[in-house]
Amino acid sequence: MPEAAPSVTLRLAAPRGFCAGVDRAIEMVKKAIERYGAPVYVRHEIVHNETVVARLRELGAVFVEELEECPDDRPVLFSAHGVPKSVPAEAKARNLKFLDATCPLVSKVHIETARHHANGHHVLLIGHAGHPEVIGTMGQLPQEAMTLIETVEDAENFIPPSGGLAYVTQTTLSVDDTQAIVDALKARFPDIHVPHKDDICYATTNRQEAVKVIAKDADALIVIGSPASSNSQRLVDVGRRAGCPYAVLVENADVVDWEEIERLAPQKVAITAGASAPEHLVQGLIEAFRSRMNVTIEEVETARENVTFKLPRELV
Repeated sequence: MPEAAPSVTLRLAAPRGFCAGVDRAIEMVKKAIERYGAPVYVRHEIVHNETVVARLRELGAVFVEELEECPDDRPVLFSAHGVPKSVPAEAKARNLKFLDATCPLVSKVHIETARHHANGHHVLLIGHAGHPEVIGTMGQLPQEAMTLIETVEDAENFIPPSGGLAYVTQTTLSVDDTQAIVDALKARFPDIHVPHKDDICYATTNRQEAVKVIAKDADALIVIGSPASSNSQRLVDVGRRAGCPYAVLVENADVVDWEEIERLAPQKVAITAGASAPEHLVQGLIEAFRSRMNVTIEEVETARENVTFKLPRELV
């Protein structure tokens, strides 16, 4: 650290980083490699974090985008984001050994979607086009049975088919943005069927609430996570709305714009990590600050998480 280094307080969000669904998915890949040997194939990145994916590659995981890239004689896992019904159907048709690492909270949305459809309702999915979770949920029903709603404008312009309506949501959305869309739908369709319990998962909600607290009086917010991670992107959005003047998403400390940080001369920097980002990346960011500044750590706990999801019996 240089002489007369500036001082900074790092406000660490708690909770941050891995959620129970991500923990379970990563552990499933490791256990599958232990049980069946390498290589084990994974359809799509098991979670959206290149550090995690790279480590699993080292252990013997092979990541592909489609089942056609998988040989018949090796097991394949489906990612935590969930898959369309056509994917396990194809795996069964080929007699592939497959394991489903879909987060149980995403599976809950799939079950809700099927239930609404069985009850004769047209289903609206609030989410982001192209996200793997949205592709998986949309793939639970025939194309004409579900409509994607991305914005309040979509909700206001949607022309409903005859019959009842229901909505479900992607699990990693901005709580505030989603509420605005839900309010618009309820205003137009007072009888719309709603989820029994919020579809946005506990981890997404908790991490966003923590960012609101740590970012509101911070000079900068740094979110550790992948650009492909929806929940990480939303943390940046939440920080900006909380009033933080500088909020960025980075994959690790190496890609932080340290010249910009030096120019900002922040007294308080808020730090968190998306639900698929490992804690060692947060610690690496802290060490990078320590090499440049006099650091004080302030951990801000807004919730405690004790959620766990069981592994499939065949991997225990």
